[in-house]
Amino acid sequence: MVQDIVTNVPKARHAVVLSADGIPRGSTDGLTAADVGTVSAAMAGMQSLSRATAHFAGASQTREWIQTVIEFQHGWVFLIGAGQGAYLAAAAEPDVDMEQLSFRMNRLVARLGSNLTAPPRVIPADPAAAGEGAQASQHRAGRAVAVLDQLDKVVASVPGALHALLLGADGLPRGASAGIDRDLADTISAAMTGIHAYSRATAPFAGGARDDEWSQTVIEFQHGWVFLIAAGEGAFLAAAAEHDCDIEEFTVRLSDAMPPQAASRTGWGEGVGDA
Repeated sequence: MVQDIVTNVPKARHAVVLSADGIPRGSTDGLTAADVGTVSAAMAGMQSLSRATAHFAGASQTREWIQTVIEFQHGWVFLIGAGQGAYLAAAAEPDVDMEQLSFRMNRLVARLGSNLTAPPRVIPADPAAAGEGAQASQHRAGRAVAVLDQLDKVVASVPGALHALLLGADGLPRGASAGIDRDLADTISAAMTGIHAYSRATAPFAGGARDDEWSQTVIEFQHGWVFLIAAGEGAFLAAAAEHDCDIEEFTVRLSDAMPPQAASRTGWGEGVGDA
């Protein structure tokens, strides 16, 4: 049944079913056991970090994750839920019919149904650790992040745009649009650094080499979008928007606002002020 995706969708390359723990449950032909293991591990880490960014896309009671999409110059990788504790990943060529691929992926999930369900393992939280985390959060709260005028202007100019955060090649925040405190910046920076690493690890799954150029990773929630785009010189830009935002326009404006030296500590020195 997994093979149905590549059989019936032109330009589709591979598909893998995995548990939330990163254990492979099935795959299409043409992948080695090592390939399937690598993809499953990367996708499990990806979905966990994707969910962790939900609050960046705005306040919502559900914050339900829908899908994560990774774009390379040589292809695409898609990740969707496939029942409780299970996920379906698919890879395709750059010119695949995304609507047709999405239909086949969701059809497969419906056909497999409860066979894919893998109840999550629950590890009780350590009350002491939770208390320490709350104290650390209170300690960080209120610390300002440098505001980059270029990013702030883009966020203000696109209806539905919420935030933009520039990360250096080392994964540390370099500046942001207004309204992002240090606590949020540190949390999103850590998650996005991991998402970037997991995204690059899926490059061979999409049909290229690990070092082939990654373009962006887009995470869709019911209430909004979170995305990560290359910003030149090893840097990347995390941004968030409401679900009805034109994210193509948002992405283009962000890209236009970023100078080539965005990765450096001082590249955007002019026009940067403290919040």
